[in-house]
Amino acid sequence: MRKKLMVILLIICIPIFFFWIITTLWLIDGEKPKANGKYKHVIVLGAKVKKGAVPSKALAFRLDAALDYAKQYPTIQIIVSGGQGKDEDATEASVMKQYLMDRGFPESQIIVEDQSTSTYENLLNTKKMIGDNLKGITIVSSDYHLARAKMLAEELHIKCDVIPATTPKSIEKKVRFRERFALLKSVVTGK
Repeated sequence: MRKKLMVILLIICIPIFFFWIITTLWLIDGEKPKANGKYKHVIVLGAKVKKGAVPSKALAFRLDAALDYAKQYPTIQIIVSGGQGKDEDATEASVMKQYLMDRGFPESQIIVEDQSTSTYENLLNTKKMIGDNLKGITIVSSDYHLARAKMLAEELHIKCDVIPATTPKSIEKKVRFRERFALLKSVVTGK
């Protein structure tokens, strides 16, 4: 009986172990290559907007990372991408635009994509908006989210590099755990 139990445990544990290792490697690889000014267009992927059209901490961290990058490369155009969830007072894109402008980033260098409801749609809608002028894109998102964003960009034939934003400690364990399954879903479905 004990031997049988050990075999069952191994059958269960080995796939979980490999799943964890593979997704960990994907998460690490997601933060490369770091952006170096190569691409004119920088997309900030949307995240939760709190009551009163206030960006969540995760969204603010993403925007701050984009602003830091813009100090090094002041001619970039920032695409703010995100629609409005049922529990949000405004589109993520409109809140992001206001945040950037409140911190001195020129409105003339902001492109608004406010229809998307997923990372796949963020990238697809941006590709449609920019058209043939899109030679590649710099993706700004939370560090844990970049692996999937890069997979989806590749699926859409978009060259990219990345700017990782810090993930708030208060949500880090939860989102990193959940993202492992989202990565697997993206590998299987392409979305």
